[in-house]
Amino acid sequence: MDMAPTTLGAQSAPSAGTSDARSDARTKGATAITSDFETFLKMLTTQMENQDPLNPIASEDLAVQLATFSGVEQQVLTNDLLQGIAAALDQAAPQNLSRWIGMDVRAVGATAFDGAPLTLFGEAAAGADSAVLVVRDAAEREVQRLHVPPGDEQIIWAGVDENGAPLPPGVYSFELESYKGEELAAVTPVETYHRIIEARREEEGIVLVTRGGGSISAEEVTAVRAPEGS
Repeated sequence: MDMAPTTLGAQSAPSAGTSDARSDARTKGATAITSDFETFLKMLTTQMENQDPLNPIASEDLAVQLATFSGVEQQVLTNDLLQGIAAALDQAAPQNLSRWIGMDVRAVGATAFDGAPLTLFGEAAAGADSAVLVVRDAAEREVQRLHVPPGDEQIIWAGVDENGAPLPPGVYSFELESYKGEELAAVTPVETYHRIIEARREEEGIVLVTRGGGSISAEEVTAVRAPEGS
C-alpha cells in the first residue's frame, strides 16, 4: 500500500536474502517429471486395457518401458540441475558482480549518514497504537527516539536533534518499537538504502560491502536503484 512518507525532524519521544537457483531447477524438473509420469501411466494403462487377451504384453516389455522412462526421468532432472548451477555461476561471475558497484540497495543494516535526510522503511506491528523509531550510532549507543505514525511504512529521517541541529555524520542504525497502550508489542528492523562500494563472491553467496563499512548478503536486498543524480 502506497502511503505518503513521514518526515521526522526534531520531535522527541519518551525514553523506554546459489542454493535458490538449484532449488528452483529441482522444483521445475520435478513438476515436469510428475506430469510426464502421469501421462506415461495413463498410456501404459490404456495399452494394457486394450491389449489382445490372446497375445498379452510380455512382462519383459513392460520392464523395458519402465526402465526407459526411469532413465529419461533421471536425465531430465540432471539437465535441469546443471542449468540451475550454470545460471547461479553466471550471476556470480566477476563481470556481473561489478554491476552492484555504485548502486543503492535497500536492506536492513547500519548506513552512512552525511547530513542529507535518509529514507527509511519500517512497518509497525499489526494493531499497534503507537510506534517509536530508535536511532543508534556506530557504537550501538542510542542517540534518538522519535514518534512515528504506526500506519506509515516510509519515513524520512532528517538527522537533526531536538534543537534542530544536525547530528554528526557517521554510521547509524534503526529499529522500530511498536506499542499497544503502554506495552511494548514488538521490535522490528528498519530498511534503508546503502551505497555499494564492493561486491565479492563467498561460499555463502554474494556479499555486498557498503559505504559505511558494513556488509549485506545479496539475498537480503529487497530493492535496487541507481544513485540519485546519476
